[in-house]
Amino acid sequence: MQYTHEHREIQNTLKRFIEAEINPHVDEWEAAEIFPAHEVFKKMGNLGLLGLTKPEAFGGAGLDYSYSMAMAEALGHIDCGGVPMAIGVQTDMATPALARFGSDELRAQFLAPAIAGDMVGCIGVSEPSAGSDVAGIKTVARKDGDDYVINGQKMWITNSLQADWMCMLVNTGEGPIHKNKSLVMVPMRENGKLLPGIEVGKKIKKIGMNSSDTGLIYFDEVRVPQRYRIGAEGQGFIYQMQQFQEERLWAAASTLQSLSNCIQWTVDWAQERKLFGSTLADQQWVQFKLAELKADVECLRALTYQACEHYVAGEDVTEWATMAKLKAGRLNRTVPDTCLQFWGGMGFTWENKVSRMYRDGRLASIGGGADEVMLGILSKMMGIAKRPQK
Repeated sequence: MQYTHEHREIQNTLKRFIEAEINPHVDEWEAAEIFPAHEVFKKMGNLGLLGLTKPEAFGGAGLDYSYSMAMAEALGHIDCGGVPMAIGVQTDMATPALARFGSDELRAQFLAPAIAGDMVGCIGVSEPSAGSDVAGIKTVARKDGDDYVINGQKMWITNSLQADWMCMLVNTGEGPIHKNKSLVMVPMRENGKLLPGIEVGKKIKKIGMNSSDTGLIYFDEVRVPQRYRIGAEGQGFIYQMQQFQEERLWAAASTLQSLSNCIQWTVDWAQERKLFGSTLADQQWVQFKLAELKADVECLRALTYQACEHYVAGEDVTEWATMAKLKAGRLNRTVPDTCLQFWGGMGFTWENKVSRMYRDGRLASIGGGADEVMLGILSKMMGIAKRPQK
């Protein structure tokens, strides 16, 4: 995959926006453990950045997925992990199925405002007892006339303390666990206030990704029209697995710039840091280790770009996206950890950007499918592991 002039222009626009509207406020948002999503998203919507791959009929640009990858990579210029993740939820995690399978009514009501930045969305899959085990969710939507009545809870939900709607994976019937689920659009707020039956159980305090709001949300007899279902009933698990392809490609692309930045910050520091009559950068071990980290990041870039090529060509990229997401998660742990060591005591301070990456990056091996889930998928696709008999 080669970025064109158009890709670069989008990246340059986003970088200028980040430098003017996001990075000056990151420390404040990190301390507050939330950022003003509606304000930031509206400005991004005005620039046409929230619907690059979405249908033009609903305000999108109708571009292929390589443009989403270019945007994800440019988000690595943000000086924290929480804000880019929140943006990625809006563009590549909560909206792909809605854009692809949603009715025109649903897309006009929920997708178009999300692209414009007038609404904040979230994706409701994980629950207290079902994270990596997506098929194990317990939240239920029973039919009552023309409505679904939803009861249950969703946990680890990014953007949920500000979201206007949730794209929820929910059990809508009996039968096999992979065929009894649907994706349903659930309005959450009106004029900023939670709708009846929806309650924020708690704001989850995390060790990283602090500026991204994450909630435990309860649903008690929440009534939603059945026409708010995305696509066919019982196809939700399949739709969500397809959404995961874009989420995992986005996750891999979003690490490339931030990992490169982390290495460069450490190179700059090592060249200044005096040590035993020379500089830290004069130590061969430091030189070799930083060179190896750079090679690892470029290997991830090649893997991610190739995965995107396959996806743009219309292929099933489950295997490619899984490999890219796995390696991105690993490097998001090893690169900041190695770099932090070279910063010594300065690396152990809260304000250091490398230490923030160390905290934020740890989530990459958990969210969107843990490393072990990725390895399980790959093992099955390789024919090494067999699916359990039912």
